[in-house]
Parts: sequence; C-alpha cells; structure tokens
Amino acid sequence: MTNMIQSAKDQVSQLTQAAYEKAAAAGLLPAGADVKATVEIPKDASHGDYASSFAMAGAKALRMAPRQIAQIIVDHLELEGSYFQKVEIAGPGFLNFTLGPKWFGEVLTAVEAQGANYGASREGGGRKVMVEFVSANPTGPMHMGNARGGVLGDTLANVLKRDGWDTWKEFYVNDAGNQIHKFAVSINARYMQILLGEDNFPFPEEGYHGDDIRELAKAIHDAHGDSWRDLPEEERLEKMAEYGLSVNIPKMKEDLRKYGIEYDQWFFESSLHNSGYVAETVALLTEKGWTYEKDGALWLNTTQLLKEKYMREGKTQEQVDKLDLKDDVLRRANGFYTYFAADIAYHRNKLEVRGFDLAINIWGADHHGHVARLQAALDGLGLDGSHRLVIVLMQLVNLMQDGKPVRMSKRSGKAIALHDLLDEISVDAARYFFNSRAATTPLDFDLDLAVRQDSENPVYYVQYAHARICSLVSRMKEAGVPVPGAAGVNAALLTQPEEMALMKSLAQFPEEIHMAARDYDPSRINRYLVALAGDFHRFYNSCRCMVEDRAVQDARLKLADTVRAVLANGLGLLGVAAPEKM
Repeated sequence: MTNMIQSAKDQVSQLTQAAYEKAAAAGLLPAGADVKATVEIPKDASHGDYASSFAMAGAKALRMAPRQIAQIIVDHLELEGSYFQKVEIAGPGFLNFTLGPKWFGEVLTAVEAQGANYGASREGGGRKVMVEFVSANPTGPMHMGNARGGVLGDTLANVLKRDGWDTWKEFYVNDAGNQIHKFAVSINARYMQILLGEDNFPFPEEGYHGDDIRELAKAIHDAHGDSWRDLPEEERLEKMAEYGLSVNIPKMKEDLRKYGIEYDQWFFESSLHNSGYVAETVALLTEKGWTYEKDGALWLNTTQLLKEKYMREGKTQEQVDKLDLKDDVLRRANGFYTYFAADIAYHRNKLEVRGFDLAINIWGADHHGHVARLQAALDGLGLDGSHRLVIVLMQLVNLMQDGKPVRMSKRSGKAIALHDLLDEISVDAARYFFNSRAATTPLDFDLDLAVRQDSENPVYYVQYAHARICSLVSRMKEAGVPVPGAAGVNAALLTQPEEMALMKSLAQFPEEIHMAARDYDPSRINRYLVALAGDFHRFYNSCRCMVEDRAVQDARLKLADTVRAVLANGLGLLGVAAPEKM
C-alpha cells in the first residue's frame, strides 16, 4: 500500500546516495563511505518539504566540511523524473528538498486507486491481536467509563486492522465470583422485601442499591409470585443471578449495538471455572514453583515474579528492594479461586490456547496496580506477558453541562448510564467526543458542545466539510462537470499554498493510522480529521472550483473529491457517519 510520505523520504535517501556515488566516481568525494543520514520533515515550510542530514552525518567519514559536501551532492543530484523540483543548502549543511507536481499527482492517484483501503499498511504483518474492552460487570447499567472504553477499544481495533493486524474484538463477561454473589443477594433482598415489606427484610449494606435491582426483583415476582421464597437459599440465589444476567447481558449487547459496537465474541468467565481451566492454570503455576500454601490458602509468589520482571527491564537490585511488593491469593481456604486466578487463566487462554500474538486490554486507571502483576504471572507460565499483554489505562470522564459537572442520572440517581447519554446526544457525537483525547488524558465531555451545530463542535466541523464537498460535487455534476479521474488531472496546476497544504494533509493519513496503531492512540485520527477539514475549508474559501479554465477546474474538483474520500475513510474508522447533506 502507498504511503506517499514514506515514499518521498525513501526517494530523498536514494537521490542523495546516487549523487554521492556519482561524485565519488568523479573523484570529488572518498568512495565507500557508509553514511547514516536522517530524512525529516522541517517544522518550518520555508525550509523545504524534506531535509536530509547527509552532509553533516558524512563529514567525519568523508573528511570534509558539511557545507562543502552538501554543495558537491547538490551539483550531482538528478531530480529529473523525481518527486522533487529543487534542492537548497541550509544552515550547517542540510539538504532541503521541495516537492514537485509528480508527488502531488501521485497523492491523488493513490487515494483514488486504494479507495476505502487508503491508509492501509502491512506493518502488522497479519499477526493476531485481541482487543478486549468494556468488559463491564453485568450487575448493572454501563456508565461513562465504559462509554469511553467502548469507543476507544472499537476504534483501536479498527486502526490496528488497517495497519495490517488480524484483529479480534472481545467482551469478557464476569459472570462468576463475588460480584455475582453480591448481585444475587441484592436481587434476593429486594424480592423478599416485596413479599415481606421493606422494614421486615434488611438490605445488605454492601449490596447493589440501584433501581435496576428493584426492577429485576419485581420482574421475578411478576413472573413467579412467591414461589421462589421457599427454595433452598443457595438454589434461590443461583436462580436470581441467572435471571439477572439473562436480562442484563442482552441489555448490554443492545446498548453497545446502538453505540455501533459489535464483538467477535462475548467470553464468559464461568466457562473457565466450569471447564476446570482455572484449576489447571493454578496447578501449572504450582508445577513451575511459583506458589506456596499459607493459612490454608494457595498463594502466588508475585513478589519474586515481579522482582525478576523488573530486573529484566533494567531496574537495579536497590530499586527493586524499595518497591512495596506483595503476594496474591489464588485459591482461598474455602477452596474457591480468586478473581486474579481466573484472570491469569483467561489471559493464558488468549495467548496459549487461542494463539494471539498480542492481547490489548482497555482498563480504567484504577486498575494500574494489577497490570505488572498479571504480566508477571504470565511470564511465570512462560508466555512472555511483559511483551505480549498490553494494558491501555484510561483516565476518567467528566461530564459537563453549563460549565458544571453532571453527576446524577435521571433514572437511577447514580452515575450517568450509557443509555441515558445516548438519549441526549447522537451516537456520532458520543463516539467522536469519547475518542477525542488520548486514553492517558482525563476527558471533559461537554454535553452542550456535543449538540451544537457549528464549527466549534469538532464532529459537526468534520462532517460539514464532507457534506460541503458532496454538495459541490453534485452542483458541478449538474453543470456538466463530473469529477475527473486522477489520470486526467494536471497536478502542476495546483500551485496555491492552500492547495499544496491540502495535498500534504491527504498524504499524512497513512502515517497517522500507523502511529495511532503503534502508540495505541486512536485519538490521532480525530485530530487528523479536524486538521484536514480545516485545510479543506481554507482551500474552499481561497480557491474557487467553478472557474473558466477547465483544467484548473478539473484539478480543484478532483482535489476536493479526494478530500471527501479521505474524510469518509477516517470517519469510518471512528464509527461515525459521513453525511452527504447537513
């Protein structure tokens, strides 16, 4: 796939190397030098489009002043047929290359040829990656953190796929363990209160207090009356949990589907326990010498595992000794396995059984203490968890309205739920705003801004650019001027600063996708789209498309339509619509 920025950098290297070899053959420079030059894009456009450090990097090996080397290289450069129209020497000896029409024309051609695949690369090499995200407890409605994690995980998986990874999206359902017991006890208490009165059956202090628990208890009572009261307590709690999950999980799926998220798999924690896989994983850790018994419980020697991990990563013995490291219980004295034991088993399943090369989890920042411990446990199993498990820690969301934090939900009196939010704003606005900052940055979500229909609202600004181009293309078509193919356009006519800036922005898209995948930061796509839309609006206001010169008209129309294609492409990665009219 074509990355025109990389192609230009590669050609700068090839041209300078060819010029050096030509000069060496003429006896003007020593032959056989291996010069490790860099090629960068200067921050100041007046310094050209690409700058090579060849002359400075080669000064020692070539035993000559950098500017003298630079002049000899320039004298032997052959730009005919290349992407560049001129080269200048600057500062201590930089070779500053300025792009020519051939490169700009190939940008338009690349977008046209690759269509919806523009920006794709093979960087991922077809390796298997699982992105696990949201994975909210199925004991209540999803909240703002889940809303942010949802779009972050979904978009990251889309970006990784475009970067050449074989991607898989997964939701891990915590349908076992202590929180499910607490869920069942909470429903049971509300059910018994319906039968006996609220004053006659105490509600557990640590139970779930939301209205959704009352609704589940009422639904059970409506369907079964008081027939569950006389069941043995263990059986009754099991049925309560089963019923609650049968209602809540489909609701979660429905909310996430409305939010534009479909998973490849919903993986149930209970399946790990029922199959004996948790017990097998713990036995494997024991076999490898990483566990010990104390007070009737089985413990993981997390301290030693972490010490070894940190020493491998370059920490000194003194630094490691200062850390407050603790061991973890894997199996309690009552014989029940802990959540941590199940988590180790689940990640062993990802890496060993299902063979993912990389597992990426989107977690809330409050889980930061869990990251190294889980990686170290996987290291202990020989699965290289320190490299194959990546945790993206996501900071909090502050919901704002009228400049003040919004804390309460109309329905439950608790934190705002995802379904409440999607009643207030569009899915497009929600997905765009929740992905507008890097995961490591806290996010202020401005509800007032999200519904505004003006250029202050970034999603509106980007969508409006797309709709504006669709309207232009439609008007031109009606006037008998269809969008030409790239081969029929003379890019040499696109010489205005706004035109060239726009084509450079179009060329940046593959690079942004790759860097978003490399850094696990899909918010780069949001920032790119706002910048591209801004470059388009400046072009549109400065360069009229309907002009008498048909060749200029065709070139500008093609440029505008190419921007439309890339805006739609980028919005598609975000799961946001690209409207034709607004």
